[in-house]
Amino acid sequence: MAAILTTVSFLPQVYKTWKSGDTSGISLLMYSLFVTGILFWLVYGILLNELPIILANSVTLISSGIILTLKIKSMFKK
Repeated sequence: MAAILTTVSFLPQVYKTWKSGDTSGISLLMYSLFVTGILFWLVYGILLNELPIILANSVTLISSGIILTLKIKSMFKK
C-alpha cells in the first residue's frame, strides 16, 4: 500500500506540470537528487529480484523523470 500511494502521488504533479508548462516552483537540485535516489532504489530492486520494488520505482522514476526533463527544458527556453 505504501508503494502504491507514494508512486501514485506523483501523477497529479506530472499532469499539472505537463499541462501548464510551469516549472518555476520546482527545484532542479531536489528533483535531480530524487531521480538519482529512485534510480538506485530501482537497481536495488532489480538486484534483489523484488517485483514490488521494481514496479514502484519504475513508475516513480518515469514520473519524476518527466518533471525533471520539463524543468531542464524550461531552463533552456529562457
